[in-house]
Amino acid sequence: MITIWGRLNSHNVKKIAWAAIAMGLPHRRIDMGGAFGFTPEYLALNPNRMIPTIEDGPLVLWESNAILRYLADAYAPEFRSDDLAERAQGDKWMDWQFHFADAQRDAFLGCVRQGKDCSDPAVAASAEASSAMMALLNAELARRPWLSGQHFGIADIPMGVYAHTFYALPISRPDLPHLAAWCARLQHQPGYAETVMIPLT
Repeated sequence: MITIWGRLNSHNVKKIAWAAIAMGLPHRRIDMGGAFGFTPEYLALNPNRMIPTIEDGPLVLWESNAILRYLADAYAPEFRSDDLAERAQGDKWMDWQFHFADAQRDAFLGCVRQGKDCSDPAVAASAEASSAMMALLNAELARRPWLSGQHFGIADIPMGVYAHTFYALPISRPDLPHLAAWCARLQHQPGYAETVMIPLT
């Protein structure tokens, strides 16, 4: 059984918890980080004071997208394209997610954790930057149904988590029909509702 260390209100932990359900992997999750703090046991596994970390037998692995790739390669190869060019395109969007996270951070922290709204200049700037980046993702999804290619896969998981937050935040957003349609399809994927579509805290 795989152990997932991390609290579920973390975007990066949501990725792994969702992937484990989508892949049908036996697992348990232990709250860690944030209000739960870090135990000495956890810091022995991951001294970065970040989450998530997984244990799979003797393997200890951190960095959320590295974990996604490992889980797919080890247990669910259907979540990764056999076509190397298509796989690389998906990997690109997985790594792009960290740039998007930077853009959306002030809107998330301001609205969810600090009680602000778009009248705050930092929140407004973050919302505008997030929307501009989501327009790029919308254009990509006009060309193919999934970031992973023709089928849902791990490349859809990182931005799938952040897209839910994008639509849940009380901010102004442009009309992005291909992004919205992709998000609607994500809602039918196993594990999405119980791990991603939860209140933002």
